[in-house]
Parts: sequence; C-alpha cells; structure tokens
Amino acid sequence: AELLFPSLAGDITQKGYEKKRSKLIGAYLPQPPRVDQALPQERRPPVTPSSASRYHRRRSSGSRDERYRSDVHTEAVQAALAKHKERKMAVPMPSKRRSLVVQTSMDAYTPPDTSSGSEDEGSVQGDSQGTPTSSQGSINMEHWISQAIHGSTTSTTSSSSTQSGGSGAAHRLADVMAQTHIENHSAPPDVTTYTSEHSIQVERPQGSTGSRTAPKYGNAELMETGDGVPVSSRVSAKIQQLVNTLKRPKRPPLREFFVDDFEELLEVQQPDPNQPKPEGAQMLAMRGEQLGVVTNWPPSLEAALQRWGTISPKAPCLTTMDTNGKPLYILTYGKLWTRSMKVAYSILHKLGTKQEPMVRPGDRVALVFPNNDPAAFMVAFYGCLLAEVVPVPIEVPLTRKDAGSQQIGFLLGSCGVTVALTSDACHKGLPKSPTGEIPQFKGWPKLLWFVTESKHLSKPPRDWFPHIKDANNDTAYIEYKTCKDGSVLGVTVTRTALLTHCQALTQACGYTEAETIVNVLDFKKDVGLWHGILTSVMNMMHVISIPYSLMKVNPLSWIQKVCQYKAKVACVKSRDMHWALVAHRDQRDINLSSLRMLIVADGANPWSISSCDAFLNVFQSKGLRQEVICPCASSPEALTVAIRRPTDDSNQPPGRGVLSMHGLTYGVIRVDSEEKLSVLTVQDVGLVMPGAIMCSVKPDGIPQLCRTDEIGELCVCAVATGTSYYGLSGMTKNTFEVFPMTSSGAPISEYPFIRTGLLGFVGPGGLVFVVGKMDGLMVVSGRRHNADDIVATALAVEPMKFVYRGRIAVFSVTVLHDERIVIVAEQRPDSTEEDSFQWMSRVLQAIDSIHQVGVYCLALVPANTLPKTPLGGIHLSETKQLFLEGSLHPCNVLMCPHTCVTNLPKPRQKQPGMCGAGVHPELPAGSSCLWGKSGYPKNRIGRFLFLSEVLQWRAQTTPDHVLYTLLNCRGAIANSLTCVQLHKRAEKIAVMLTERGHLQDGDHVALVYPPGIDLIAAFYGCLYAGCVPITVRPPHPQNIATTLPTVKMIVEVSRSACLMTTQLICKLLRSREAAAAVDVRTWPLILDTDDLPKKRPAQICKPCNPDTLAYLDFSVSTTGMLAGVKMSHAATSAFCRSIKLQCELYPSREVAICLDPYCGLGFVLWCLCSVYSGHQSILIPPSELETNPALWLLAVSQYKVRDTFCSYSVMELCTKGLGSQTESLKARGLDLSRVRTCVVVAEERPRIALTQSFSKLFKDLGLHPRAVSTSFGCRVNLAICLQGTSGPDPTTVYVDMRALRHDRVRLVERGSPHSLPLMESGKILPGVRIIIANPETKGPLGDSHLGEIWVHSAHNASGYFTIYGDESLQSDHFNSRLSFGDTQTIWARTGYLGFLRRTELTDANGERHDALYVVGALDEAMELRGMRYHPIDIETSVIRAHKSVTECAVFTWTNLLVVVVELDGSEQEALDLVPLVTNVVLEEHYLIVGVVVVVDIGVIPINSRGEKQRMHLRDGFLADQLDPIYVAYNM
Repeated sequence: AELLFPSLAGDITQKGYEKKRSKLIGAYLPQPPRVDQALPQERRPPVTPSSASRYHRRRSSGSRDERYRSDVHTEAVQAALAKHKERKMAVPMPSKRRSLVVQTSMDAYTPPDTSSGSEDEGSVQGDSQGTPTSSQGSINMEHWISQAIHGSTTSTTSSSSTQSGGSGAAHRLADVMAQTHIENHSAPPDVTTYTSEHSIQVERPQGSTGSRTAPKYGNAELMETGDGVPVSSRVSAKIQQLVNTLKRPKRPPLREFFVDDFEELLEVQQPDPNQPKPEGAQMLAMRGEQLGVVTNWPPSLEAALQRWGTISPKAPCLTTMDTNGKPLYILTYGKLWTRSMKVAYSILHKLGTKQEPMVRPGDRVALVFPNNDPAAFMVAFYGCLLAEVVPVPIEVPLTRKDAGSQQIGFLLGSCGVTVALTSDACHKGLPKSPTGEIPQFKGWPKLLWFVTESKHLSKPPRDWFPHIKDANNDTAYIEYKTCKDGSVLGVTVTRTALLTHCQALTQACGYTEAETIVNVLDFKKDVGLWHGILTSVMNMMHVISIPYSLMKVNPLSWIQKVCQYKAKVACVKSRDMHWALVAHRDQRDINLSSLRMLIVADGANPWSISSCDAFLNVFQSKGLRQEVICPCASSPEALTVAIRRPTDDSNQPPGRGVLSMHGLTYGVIRVDSEEKLSVLTVQDVGLVMPGAIMCSVKPDGIPQLCRTDEIGELCVCAVATGTSYYGLSGMTKNTFEVFPMTSSGAPISEYPFIRTGLLGFVGPGGLVFVVGKMDGLMVVSGRRHNADDIVATALAVEPMKFVYRGRIAVFSVTVLHDERIVIVAEQRPDSTEEDSFQWMSRVLQAIDSIHQVGVYCLALVPANTLPKTPLGGIHLSETKQLFLEGSLHPCNVLMCPHTCVTNLPKPRQKQPGMCGAGVHPELPAGSSCLWGKSGYPKNRIGRFLFLSEVLQWRAQTTPDHVLYTLLNCRGAIANSLTCVQLHKRAEKIAVMLTERGHLQDGDHVALVYPPGIDLIAAFYGCLYAGCVPITVRPPHPQNIATTLPTVKMIVEVSRSACLMTTQLICKLLRSREAAAAVDVRTWPLILDTDDLPKKRPAQICKPCNPDTLAYLDFSVSTTGMLAGVKMSHAATSAFCRSIKLQCELYPSREVAICLDPYCGLGFVLWCLCSVYSGHQSILIPPSELETNPALWLLAVSQYKVRDTFCSYSVMELCTKGLGSQTESLKARGLDLSRVRTCVVVAEERPRIALTQSFSKLFKDLGLHPRAVSTSFGCRVNLAICLQGTSGPDPTTVYVDMRALRHDRVRLVERGSPHSLPLMESGKILPGVRIIIANPETKGPLGDSHLGEIWVHSAHNASGYFTIYGDESLQSDHFNSRLSFGDTQTIWARTGYLGFLRRTELTDANGERHDALYVVGALDEAMELRGMRYHPIDIETSVIRAHKSVTECAVFTWTNLLVVVVELDGSEQEALDLVPLVTNVVLEEHYLIVGVVVVVDIGVIPINSRGEKQRMHLRDGFLADQLDPIYVAYNM
C-alpha cells in the first residue's frame, strides 16, 4: 500500500484552489483572472436554473469543500476545446433535406420522462456541468515529447503539444521536434467555426464539370444545409474542406502485422514502449472484520418475520406513498405475517388439484409487481419464503415488445416458471387480448397469473402452519441480472447467504431495532431489496418507500420524508441527489440532522462523487454531516461488495484518489501530478464486508493477483453472495468458482472467490476504490476505456443545451478487428442543426483530448426515442442492437472513421517496370494466349461479301419468307417483313436518299427511329444508296430536355448529311420544346420516310472494297464518353457469320429479341443477323415491357422459341415485376421448357445474382437453369463471347477479392471469406483470339494475373470515328502489339480487365474449352490506397448492408470514396444508413468512406443497357443537382 493520495494529505484552501486553477487554465486563457470573460461567449458554461454551479457561487467561498467543485472537469474540457478553437479549420456540416430538418413541432414532444442515467440509471450524475476532477492540466513534457517522437499510439492530437504550461516548454518542444524531424501530426480541425463564409473561399478543382452539361436531377434548387439555410457552398467545396481536414495523417507508425490470410496485412497496434506498467508489489487479500453473530439474531428471515409478527404486530413495517407524497398505506408486521401466510397457503394448496398441485416447495415463481406497490411485493415475497418456493422478481411487462422483455422471458423459461404472482392493479393494467386473456409475451413461457391481494385469498385452516426452519442451502430467491449483450441471467441466492448478507449489512450499517429508513431505490433487486425488504425485517425497521413516479413529480420528496419521519437512514442513487439539488431552492425548512447514514447505491460509479460533493455543499447548512454520506459497491453476483461505514468522527475526511486517466487505460494506478486535464477522481466505497475476503485479479486470462498499483476485477470470498447463474453451469464456473493465483501460480485460498464485475483496487487503509464496471469496458487498440468516463466528458461539453443529461449511451461495436466507440444521445427538440453539429464536433475533440481515443460514430436521436429500462434508464444493449441493424433513426450523425481506424493495411506501392511477375519473354506458345476456334465451314452465303447482296439474293430465292415480326405491348403482331417486302422498301428509301436528299456515295445518314421495322428498312435503304447509316435512339417525348441534346450530339459528331425518321419524330424535332433544348436551325436535312416515292432506283450501289464503311456504331459508355466505331463491310459480314455458327441459325429457326437496336450486339441481332442467316426474328421493343412485363416471356412461350436475347434491364424488370405472378403465368400456359439459350447482351461483368434469381424464379415455368448465360462485347469488338448452342455450360469460379485488388487471380472455394463469384461471359466466338496483357507495360500475363483483355478477330471495328481529331490518342485501342512474346499480331484493346482459364471441359469438336472471365472496365476501376477496386464490388456490399438500400453507386472524388445509396423507406431512415455503409465498406474492402449520400429511388442514372452512369452521377452530385435526403461527410 505505498500509494499516497495527495488529496489525503492536508487541506486545500479556497486560495490554493484558485491559485491551482489559474495555473492549470492559465496556459489556455488570454486573461487568467476570471474564466468567464476569457471563454468566448458561446463557450461560457451555460448557467441554467438547474445548474448546480450557481449554488457554489452563491455560497461563502471559505468552505473547504470548494476543492471538489465539480466544475473542474468542465473547465478542463472547455480549456481543451478553447485550444482547438485557435486552430481555425472548417469541417463540412452534413446537408439535409428540409423535410428531414423540420421534424415535428415543439408541442409534439414530451420531454423524456426521466433524466435518469443509463442502464443503471446512474451512469453519470453530478451537477449539470458534468464532472468532478480535483486536478487537471496539461500533459507533462517528457511524456509528450516521447510520445511525439515515437508517434502516438492512438489518435493523439497535437493539442497535447500545446497543452504544456507556458511558452518555454513549447520552445523546448519545438527544438526537440526540429532535431528529430518528426511530422507534427496536427489535431483534428476545429469544427466549431464552420460557417458558409469559409467554404465559399474553397476553389472548386478544375475539370470536375466536364464539357457536357450533366442532366438536372430533380429540383436542385431546394438543397439546403442543416438549418434550412440555402446552400451557398457547393458540394465540391465541402469535399475540398473534408480533404483539407484529412490531409494530416494521424496514423502512428506501426511495425507489426497480423496476417489476414493474404498480402493485405492488417496492422496490429504495437504496445507503446513508454506506456505505464505496474511496479508495485503483489497485493495481499483484504479481510473484512469478523461477522459477530449477536445471540438474539433470528435463525432465518422467516423466523424474524414470525417473531415480529407475533410479538409486536402493531409495529409499522412499510409505509407507501401516493404520487402526491401522502402516505397511502401502512403495512404493519402483524399484517405482513398473516398475509404472507395466506399467500403461502394459497400458492401451495389453491393452485392445481389436491393430487396435482401446480407449485411445490422448491419451484420457481415469478413476482410481477409495479414500482409503486412495495407492500404487495413484500407480502408475496415473504409468502414465497414461507411456502419454500423460490421467488423470481421481474419487471412489469408494459407492452408485448418491451425492451429486454424477451430476455426476461428466456430467464423465466429456463427457471421453469409457470405461475406469476401479481397485484390486482397490475393485473388489470397488463395488455389483454379481445377475449380478456393476458397474451403470451414475446419469448415468455405460458404463465398462470395469480393475484395475491387478501380479498382474493382464502384463510388458511387453523391446523395449517408454515414450516419455519433454520436457514439452509436451499435457494431463497433468484435475482435477475442483465448482461452487456442484453441477455438476462438469474443469480441464485441461498437461504444461508440471504441471512448472512442481512447480518453483514446490519453489522456494517449499525442497524438497530425500529429504526426508520427511507428507500428511493427499486425494491425488487439490488440495494433496494437488500436494505428495504430483507434486512429491514430482520431488524424490525420501518421503511418509507418513495416510488419512482413520485420522484418524477417531486424530486425533493425523499428529503421531505427524511425530515418528516426523522429517518436515520436513506437509500438513494446519485441521480436522486442530483435532482434534489436542481429543485431544492423552493424549500425553506429542511433539516437533515436526523440522518446517520445516506447510502449511495451507485457510489461505485466514479462519477457519483460529483453528486455527493455538490449535495453536501448545498445541504451542509441544512444539518447534513459529511460523514453521513456512505457510498457502497454492489453486484448481482457478490451482493454488497463494500460499503462505507457511518462514523462519528467528522474529522477524518473520506478517501479520495486523483488518478491519471491515461494510466487507467493501461490498467495502472498513477496518482496524478496535478498538471493534467485527463484525470479521474474516485472516492472510496468503504471497507470490505464483515466476514468477507477481497482481492483483485487481472481482468482477462487466468485469475492472477494484481499488483498494488494495478487495476483489476474485484473478487470476493464470503458466505453472503450468490452461488450460481441458475441453470448455467459453464458460466457459473467462470464467475462463481474463481481461484485467484499468486505470480508463482499457487492459489491464495482453498475457497472459491466470486467475480464482482467491478474494476478497482484496494487502497491505503483497506479502503476499496472502484473505477468502473467490466460491462462498461471498451478495449480500443489495446487500451481500456470506461463507458461512464466517456459519458462524463461528453456531458461536460455544454451539457444542458443540446442533449438530455443521463440520456446518453456509450458502447463499442467491432469493426475491422477492433472495438470502435459509439455515442448515442437524445437531442432536445429545440436545438438547431447548426448547434447540434457544433456540439457533436466539440464532444469529439474533448474526448480526443482527454481520453486520447477517437470516437467512431456520434449519433443524436429525437427526444424520448431510445429504448428504456423499466426504471427509465437507457437500455444499452437494445440501443446497440438498433444501431447495428439500422433502426435507431437518428436525426444527426457524425462519423469519424478517418481518425480512429488506424489498423488498415498499408497502402500498396507498385514497383515500377515490373510486368506480370513470373512471365518470361520465352512464353510457351498458348500458355497465356487462348482463343476460340477459328476457321469457318464453307456455306452458300460465303459468295457474298456484302449484306446488301445477301438481301437481294434472298428476295429472289425466298421472296415470301418472313424475316421479321414486330410485337406490340399486347403480344399481337404489329408488323412483319418478308424478304421481298424488305428489299422493295429499301429500294424506295434509296431513291428518296438520292433524289430528295441528293446524297453522294459514302455520305452519312442518321436514322432516328423507335425500335421496329422502319429502322431495318431504312438501314438497308442506306446500303442500297451507298450511304453510311448511323442508328440513333429517338428523343423521349416526356423528357426532351435531357434526351434531345444526345441525339443532336451524335448527329453532329457523326457528320450526318441527312436525318431520316418518321413523321411523328419529324414534328418532335422541330417542336417548341426541342427549340428550348437545342438549336433546331442547325439540323441537317430531315427526310420523313412515312411517304416514300413509288419508283425503283436505277441501280443498287455495290461497294467497291470490302474495307469501306458499312455503318457507324455510336454509344455512350458508362463513364459518359460518347464513342462511335467504324464497322467495315468485311467486319459486318464476318460478325454475322460468327454469330450464325455459334448459335446455329438457319432459315427455319425463330429467335426472340428483346433489346435496344441502337448499338453493339443489340443492333446486329435486330437488323443484320436475320438477313444474313435467314432465320425469323421476333422483335419485342423493351419499352413495351414497362406496360406489360410478361410480354417477352409470353412471346417466347407462344412462338416456341429456342433462342432468345435480352438485356439486364429486361431481366430485372421480369424478376421484379413478375416475381409474385409465376402461378398465374403458369395458369395462362406460359412454358419456357423449349428455351435452349437465353443470352443477356452486356458489356460488363456478368451479374450472377440477377441471372440466378431469374433462373430460380422461372424454374417452375420450365426454364432450364443452364439456358441462361451472358455475352460480352465492347467498343473495339461488339461481341467477343456469346454462349452458343453446343458448347459446355458457362462455368462459375470463386476468386479472392483481396487478391483481385492487387491484380492477382487466386481461386478459392465457394463460401470462403472474401470470395467473389465470377461467371464466364459465354463462349468465345469463332475466329476470335484473346490474350490478357498488362495495361501499363503491354506484356502478356500468366493465368494468375488480372490484366486487360486484348482481342484479335475479323470482326473487330476498324477504329473510332470522331470529330475531335484525337484519333492518335486512341489509335492503340485498335492496333496494339505486345511488348514481348508474339510482337507481330495486331490486337485491339477492350479496356476491360479479366482473365482466362483453360477448363477441363471440351467443345463439340473435342477441343479444350477456354473460359473468359470479365472483372470490370479499366476506366471505371478506382485506384485507392494503391489498390484497384471495382465499384460493383463495393456496391454489392453496401446493398447488403440494410434492407432499405435498393441501389447504390460509388465513385471517387479527390481520393475520397463517395457512396450514393437509394433509400426505399421513410426519410427518417436515411441517417441509419451512414454508419452501416461505413462499417460494411471498412470490413469487406478495408476502405474508409469519405462521403455518404442518401437519395430517393431512381436518382442513380441508368443507361439503356441497365448500366449505372457513375460519372453522370458524380457530376450531378458535385453540381448540387441530386436533391439528396442527407449527405454525411465522414471525418
């Protein structure tokens, strides 16, 4: 016990206090004398009527207790914050839609019905300014320098550097820093001074708005910041601010890793070499005094009841109060005795039948009594003891879904409870079903409810008498305990333990017969039960019970009752003392001199000391003596652990310890030198209980004794404790049967000890000190923080203004292998967004300065919305559960992952000049160059090089063969074309082009048609006239403003000399709406093909060279680039031939096509293939599916089609729109059993989830799961792969997602962590060769590498067609050569990353089958932390994170990851998504999300192929055009 508490040594006078205070805070303040002027206006501690500090100031300043003024912690916090204020730096405030800001009017709010503490209703009380610390100040120099040099182990900020007293130290520090060249990690920015003026100065980085105008999203003008102030700052300015904030890394240099299975190593926090270590000797177990059994003590509690009930039946036992504070009922010992007997008799004899009684001695029975009826509870409890059944007191379930009531039900079930005793009023108040029965509560066993009021009970017969034995080891009662995770356990207490505990309390508290005791605590458990129900009866005491409901109305009621009854003892919580302080001014005649003992039940909570001090300060003048205040420590397992004895000696001050908070996080006691801000002042909770032995053991691992200067879990060995968790032998062993060891490994006692769940130490003189609970412990990167301490610091930041005191929950969630601190508080309805945000950011700074730990998430919820415990505290585990499942519905969220996630893998450095590892120039042929089978069988059409010739040939040989059938939205044939009809219409169009349009050979013609027959005819008309067609999607009549400019752009970029279209679109192009969107005077000649000339052309043009242009294919990529590629006649014919071979197409075949016919494979299938192969194409315009989603599948079934093609958007429409209709479709005769191939035409990684759910959904309608497959094409080659009819089924492989980020392919088993399923993109087409190359070095890659897919084939496009003349830049897209290996072949670069695998499968012709797997587009991939991420992977994770996320898109902006989520739910759920999105991206991708944007459904733009337009979205976001519901900037 070599610990000395400085505060024990002598008195600190008021003058000394002032001097010390000015020394402490002097460094922070421009003018030290008076703190109030020095703090800027908004920083001044708010003086509200409820603020106890006012009482301090009013009192004479000479009192010695001034030294514990509870303002000191507040001042420490304010000072730390003032420091931050000097470093001006703006942090972006989240922006909110106005509908979210104006939530409800003030009148709709009731203030929370308590300002009680959290789970234990006591977490933090004290005066309203927060927390007591009798000394604090700045971090001492040597410690700080050593920390700065070694890089701090947590997110310590440089605020510590400026916390040194005086400037000399700062200069010394500057020298040290100059010599060691360390980077001064600057602190997090000051959030408090963020105003819109700051943000306007931030320049928007150039080039973010492309040259094109992004589409307007919604009403962009309505975007507002939190307070309903119109935004002057653009989003990009806020992001710039965020980037500035994050510029300074707070990451300590870490050296060691634990391997997370692959190259990405998560960093492991290294122990700080300078961390404090315990140095004391090994502690000795502390023995309490002998338990001196007095001769006339009763042999059991029932015997005591019998004694008092017969000797002094008129003596009062219990007085209950109504809500006006008037005595409601006095229960005498005589009545208690007779009624308990009635209850005992009824339980044993009146339930069930004589032969089969429902309850037998030893059975468990639930006691369900409200908090305002202690008399009924007491009668029932003693009735059970007399009947020898085991009472299990629990809370009254108010609703079927009470927080935690399910777990209580589990406890009742495991205890085998079948009967619940209750009072009349309570029984009437329970929720009833319509038939009047009490429903079964969620998770509860079936119960018989039995009312114990006297009038419902029969008198026991004369000859019946309860069997009163001496106390034995049978179970007396079961007390429930709620664990950290919310589960409820029952602690069994034997009759011997019950009696011994009462005796120990009687001795420790010096109870005597007929004393009066005022009890404010819950009488069903813990201190309230032990003193107010059990020990009181042993000593024939009179208990005045104050119900919680009366305390809510009149917080002074308990003090008035102490005066009125001249009570000797009162049992309270620090909360009750705090409330009394708030209300005491209305009272004149208070006299507390009768009190000899004021038991503070939560005195073990370190922060209760402030309430005790403030209470003493105010009530000392009212007769309260200092030595009367007796904090005690208790736990459900060990019952009373320690209690301060009431003394007569007022000279001996109570024990105080001022401990360094930093030391405590390492579990070490350091009496603080008085210069630190971060200290914890603890008071002793008295001595060990009589007859008990106490020691402290290390909190984790084997129970080894602590050293004298080490914090450990207190363990007790005594008779008066619980004996087990009912029915849980394993957990019982760990808690109730602990054998503490010495350092040599020898047990210190043959008797088992019990873990109390309290953290603390035994100080000088055997005084017990508690610094926290095991349940409140959060271990963040190796340091232990106590939830209560963090609450206290949060409350010291302008506490009463924004949040309700005592309505703050602090817990930790595990994200990425470490605990992260989350703070949730209830916000007052009158606080503005701006204020709350300021408060939140200052709480973060305060906790960072004082505890040196980062807060991961701080959330504010509306008043009264957190789940409550039965006594009105916060139900912690339930709150955590709501947070994790995203149903907390906060109104404000601030996430700070950047500061507190310090164990991310190191960013990857790419080695320059490396081409794929292990690839040598002398590659064996074919080891990485794989290609589909080339060489074509000869056929009839091979004679014709040009499609126009094929059509003429078909028109002569099979004139009436139908080539095309177009369906309308009802599935009826709208139009059809035979070979000869198509030929004749094409001729007329050719005449029109030459005569009306005066077009020359080779002129470009834009075809602006809806999907249909006209488009096909116009295309062949152009070929007949020798013109080059370009198909263009017509503008959308309802959305001309955004769709027409694209049409105009394609027409201009393609240099079209003429535009052909229908009459309707003709009018649209010249309409007033069109004029508003584009300059209609610059359209080229517009020809309307609805009235065609009647004559035939003189001749049909035949191209002279197969390499001349056949048509141009324009499309907008997902990154928003418009690119047109040139298709020559030779490539077009080769393309059609490849598809004919792969899909085995003949004139007798029918193919259903539900695709957009404007570009890529969709256009080729719609317009070209039928003419080439002669099969009939059934055309289904995808737009018709919006009115009739079943159209496509019904057509497939009706025409008995074997091959069909669709897009992802069509498939999605069917999956979502027909999901519930499969039965009715079956009834309509829909049959898909004939479908051999259903190919999704795509230019992206196959969407496995969608194709699988489609297959599953329509399996019942006969669709074979093997039929569904995908194709792959891109700009340079419109179709590289396409699942044919004969090849093997498409295979799926699982790859390691972490390896992919490093461009490596590592195959793993299905279901292994981080696995990503990839499906083969169909079979490689005939005549196509593929190789995988390194996109940077252009070297060929081996098969374990991810690289760019290069393609060589006869149907490659021949180049980009652009107007900008930058062909040179893209020229290598079409003719690249490998840097080594086969350097002769000319390849086209697809711009997609993928890999090839030789499979074991064989093709129809016996060759091995090579599978191509597409991973994603190069220009969509994001480089973050030196690794390559594909947006779709992050989006998939985010969509899984919460049920309300329907769609998600991610992009980067200035190295920040921005996640946009579409919310399907109420706007109140928007903020729930922010932490969940951040968590899932951290866990699965090791990335910190910079900005989370929550938007309405349909905001993420999707193109016609069903691909997300992420760059459009980015531009819309940066230009403030999304009208988001909420934007969160993670700090």
